[in-house]
Amino acid sequence: MLNTLFSKIFFYSFLAITILSCKDTKKQKEEHKFTNSLITETSPYLLQHAHNPVNWHAWSNTALENAKKEDKLVLVSIGYSSCHWCHVMEKESFEDEEVAKIMNANFVNIKVDREERPDVDQVYMTALQLIKGSGGWPLNVITLPNGKPIYGGTYHSKEEWIKVLEKISTLYKNDPKKANEYADMVSQGIQEANLITPSSDYESLTKKVAKESVENWKNVWDTKKGGDQSQEKFMLPSNLNFLLDYAILTGDKEVENHIKNTLNKIAFGGIYDFVGGGFYRYSTDPSWKVPHFEKMLYDNAQLLSVFSKAYGAFKEPIYKEVVYKTIEYLERDMKNPNGGYYAAMDADSEGEEGKYYVWKKEELENTLGEEFTEFKSYFNITSENIWEHKNYVLHRGITDAEFCTKNKIANSKLQASKELWKKLLLTERGKRIPPRLDDKIITSWNALLITGFTDAYNAFGDSSFLDMATKGITNLLNNSLKNNELRHSYKVNSKQVKGFLEDYTFLVDASINLYSATLDTKYLDLANSLNSKAMTSFSDDSSGMYRFNENKDLIAQIIKTNDGVIPSPNAVMAQNLLRLGHLNYDKKFLDKSKSMVSAMVPMITPNASSYARWNSVLLNTTYTYYEIAVVGAKAKPLVKKLHNKYIPNTLLVGSTEDSKLPLFEGRYVPDGTYIYVCRDNSCKLPVETAEAAIKQLNGF
Repeated sequence: MLNTLFSKIFFYSFLAITILSCKDTKKQKEEHKFTNSLITETSPYLLQHAHNPVNWHAWSNTALENAKKEDKLVLVSIGYSSCHWCHVMEKESFEDEEVAKIMNANFVNIKVDREERPDVDQVYMTALQLIKGSGGWPLNVITLPNGKPIYGGTYHSKEEWIKVLEKISTLYKNDPKKANEYADMVSQGIQEANLITPSSDYESLTKKVAKESVENWKNVWDTKKGGDQSQEKFMLPSNLNFLLDYAILTGDKEVENHIKNTLNKIAFGGIYDFVGGGFYRYSTDPSWKVPHFEKMLYDNAQLLSVFSKAYGAFKEPIYKEVVYKTIEYLERDMKNPNGGYYAAMDADSEGEEGKYYVWKKEELENTLGEEFTEFKSYFNITSENIWEHKNYVLHRGITDAEFCTKNKIANSKLQASKELWKKLLLTERGKRIPPRLDDKIITSWNALLITGFTDAYNAFGDSSFLDMATKGITNLLNNSLKNNELRHSYKVNSKQVKGFLEDYTFLVDASINLYSATLDTKYLDLANSLNSKAMTSFSDDSSGMYRFNENKDLIAQIIKTNDGVIPSPNAVMAQNLLRLGHLNYDKKFLDKSKSMVSAMVPMITPNASSYARWNSVLLNTTYTYYEIAVVGAKAKPLVKKLHNKYIPNTLLVGSTEDSKLPLFEGRYVPDGTYIYVCRDNSCKLPVETAEAAIKQLNGF
């Protein structure tokens, strides 16, 4: 039935879109010819449109009710502050008085920051994908007064946009019946796209499913350049985390080589900012050389985890360098002075993409002086690597060890040179006009960063990273937890909306991780409390999953199961239930987690790259899952040492005092500290050293 429905949607479709990824406008002048209601908002993206001649409104029930009263179509335009093509369309169309006149006369115009209202974005992006099969931002949909979409598109030139506006307006006036029939089909399609059949087929949860999933995935791997075969490459941390775990658990050398090669290519490529640290959003080429220059908190947060875990597994120096420099960037450029971390930095400055980050050869020569010769060799500053307008994007091709051998220099000399290069270039770059910051503090993204800081602490033992994690969670709780309910984002005087499923699940995950690292039970209590709230507020009985949002005021409910640049909140929920089930000895949680994963098996096998977090939970379920409990006065240093080696499928916890928690009960003795290595409620004899515990793990 669904295929028939999609065919009808394609047949009736008015859509003509261009797939585009997602800039910046020049600073507003003090005098403005136009001001609309967005001027009262705090979202940087909405404020950027506050002086358009278009009579924009923020998403609200009032705006939608006005559309019904006036029997006007609703134009919903969705984007975000660092979206390049959003700002191109603003300049070409939304700042144009001719276009604005058409929009104001025929539509109730609503601007949405997708980072503030990801639920609205999910609903209308699903509609766009049903109609066309793909989408992007800006996301522009035209709906009936009831919110059901009759048109969807991304970027359009001014001429194309005027044609769309006139065509859809005329259609609605002349043939409202046809418009309503089409809108009903699209809305039905959104609902059916979220249909998931609950399952309790635990027998389907096998190692074979994970293996088949990976074997199918291998067919599209780029074994030379890393990642998947594609003209543009996203880093997709959920994929990297799963492949890292799979390689370690299975001993599959092909997977291990691929994950190492991918991480190396990312770290060597222009997608990593050598000068200032941190990662850009994606690569515009297959070799990771030239990025789209926006920097997103969620990418950098998750890549801290990936590279920290990879260092714990493989001890590659480049992974440590990347983690430390990325944290330096986050602390320097993305941290709010009062706590919390900003959402994004724009790709553009002074109206040009990447201008803040790229270099002309003459600039490099003048800044580096006699250091330029070695620098030039290290970063392949040759005519073949020139980007636009005689600019260079810094990237490298070989490891430091290979460079030292090739150039007959000591590694210590190279490392000192690199630090000097970074210092000189960062100082020079600081004289430029920086990109615009989106200063929202998003709960789910900050939760990912708390986990990133914690994973970095586990890998390197640097107490400053743990301090960042604990301060980060304190800031979130102070600003975004109201009456035991999370808010999605925070900014001074902002209109906070209720938290979404991702806010709860990511923060539960971060809390469990912090509990494991600190041994402080307040984080376990927080995890249990937030998890209970999520189960109550977001549960969807018909699918056995959890809804994206708590309210039911949109045209459809979204059950988000696939990963994107951030993991599926349902997959994270399943993993949280599994971990809390082990911590609390709660079989209901373990069974719920299994039922959620079993429902996803039909999707996991053919689509591993879109369901990697589910595959991670599948690994937790099908491979031996260890519980390591360290009990005694000296538990903290032992836990810290055990964390230093990354071991997937392991829940590591400790207590320095007598505890009634199931993993510790009856195991505390005043005059010793012991490590209990367990699986399925069966434990080895207690040991006193980390080395002995790891040996037991290998011998299970």
